[in-house]
Amino acid sequence: MGGDAEARAVTLSIVMPAYNEERTIVRAVEEVLRTAYPCEFELIVVDDGSTDGTGELLAGLRNDRLVVHRHPSNRGKGAALRTAVSLARGSHVVPFDADLEYAAEDIPRMLDPVLKGRCTVVYGVRLFGFNTVYQSLRYAAGNRFLTRLTNVLFDACISDLHTCLKLIPRPMLAELDLTEERFGLDTEVTALLLRNGVRPFEVPVSYYSRSHAQGKKIKTRDALVCAWVLLKVRLRRPQAPAPFPHEPVPELGGPARPAPLRVVKLAGGADGTSGTRADQGS
Repeated sequence: MGGDAEARAVTLSIVMPAYNEERTIVRAVEEVLRTAYPCEFELIVVDDGSTDGTGELLAGLRNDRLVVHRHPSNRGKGAALRTAVSLARGSHVVPFDADLEYAAEDIPRMLDPVLKGRCTVVYGVRLFGFNTVYQSLRYAAGNRFLTRLTNVLFDACISDLHTCLKLIPRPMLAELDLTEERFGLDTEVTALLLRNGVRPFEVPVSYYSRSHAQGKKIKTRDALVCAWVLLKVRLRRPQAPAPFPHEPVPELGGPARPAPLRVVKLAGGADGTSGTRADQGS
């Protein structure tokens, strides 16, 4: 029974794309690292070709649970997330933005239903008017419209299509046929999950929106791209893909003791960068 419990351990990879976030990157990394999680974790930051001081600030950070990778040029948030996921070694992955619009303290509450064996996919949703600050009605209304469109297209009932905090088993994420390189990846992930019959469990989280003057990068045209992605996935010719791999979760009654993560050295990549990576121990 003990061996079976260990096999069902949950470990967490928090993935953080960053592009020109010198004002918030250090605080964002420190906030994630100092948060108490109910399982082993690692933080993977991908500097997506920043041209400000983001790279230099990341180079000065040292922590056994921190992995830093750099794209030599800006490839888009979606590409940065896909790179981070390729480096991840946790059983579950959750994105976390470097701009501090979300709070790392909400992540442990998202893990709770997974550790209790209730579900495998959890979304941290923003409840409009509760624990949230929006700088613009335009963005709030756009998210509401696209969320409703998603629910109609996929016969679903999700509350927040564009939440950053999506806790997903890594094997399940790896099975998704992801193609988007920029902000559309966020929409593509949810659309593919819903198309495959996955319905996320929702946990409320806090949200502190920032304005374009404060560095917000998403634009109105990105909403049009998201609508196109939803339609593209919904109208895609039906295929017979292999079923999602079953992601074991702990039995009800409390989390199993997770296998430790060990830190190893990353070899230098084609862009001449290197870093550290935490691997799950045997």
